[in-house]
Amino acid sequence: MYLYALLGLLQGLTEFLPVSSSGHLVIAQRLLGLDPPGVVLEAVLHLATLCAVLIYFRRDLASLLGRGITREGAAERRYLGLLILGSLPIAIVGLLVRKEIERAFSSLPLVGGMLILTGGILWAAARLQPKARRTQVEVRDAIYIGLAQAAALLPGISRAGATISAGIASGLVPKAAARFSFLLSIPAIFGAAVLTLAENKAPIPAEEAWGLVVGGLCALASGLLAIHLLLKLLFKGRLDVFAAYCLIVGIASLTAGLLL
Repeated sequence: MYLYALLGLLQGLTEFLPVSSSGHLVIAQRLLGLDPPGVVLEAVLHLATLCAVLIYFRRDLASLLGRGITREGAAERRYLGLLILGSLPIAIVGLLVRKEIERAFSSLPLVGGMLILTGGILWAAARLQPKARRTQVEVRDAIYIGLAQAAALLPGISRAGATISAGIASGLVPKAAARFSFLLSIPAIFGAAVLTLAENKAPIPAEEAWGLVVGGLCALASGLLAIHLLLKLLFKGRLDVFAAYCLIVGIASLTAGLLL
């Protein structure tokens, strides 16, 4: 049971903190000897983190969907359209090179290199943050952030880190970049969960059910905590904290991958 809880905590924290959940999964498997989650548990953890986003941004979603169907909701419909536009790159890349991406999960040196890249991206975003002024998301922002989300399919590149950094580099203030990033994660996380469940053909053993519940609840709780912590540090201009962490873990993983 503790393994379910540990994997749930790891998924929730690293899904939303800009440190790469996929990269930490590879590190946990290779260096800590943790078994990878089964496809059902993986889907449950994804759905739990999706619930964390839905809960945390419930007012934004209610406003977008509620006003979006009214005559006065032109701005909300435009924002929803930008979210759809931003979701296209990950859908296209995921379908075209899914097998190649899955093979990348076997390479610890690659994960280390991508974590170093994530650290560099976060450090650059921290430097650019004071220059970001725009609050309105434009078409170019949706494209840049969508491409960053697609790049984060590689293990070691943080989805949250890459997308928020892309928004800041494009000129969006952190609040606007973070809001678009998290709302953009909803179709991405949901799609990943659906694809994972579609691969499962076997029934769920009864003894595994409680483990799925524990893992899901841990992922939900840690996901909510991670979103709150990231936004708090982001608005204080402290992306450099995560940049330093990614650089340290990346260098250690790259070294270990090359030596082991």
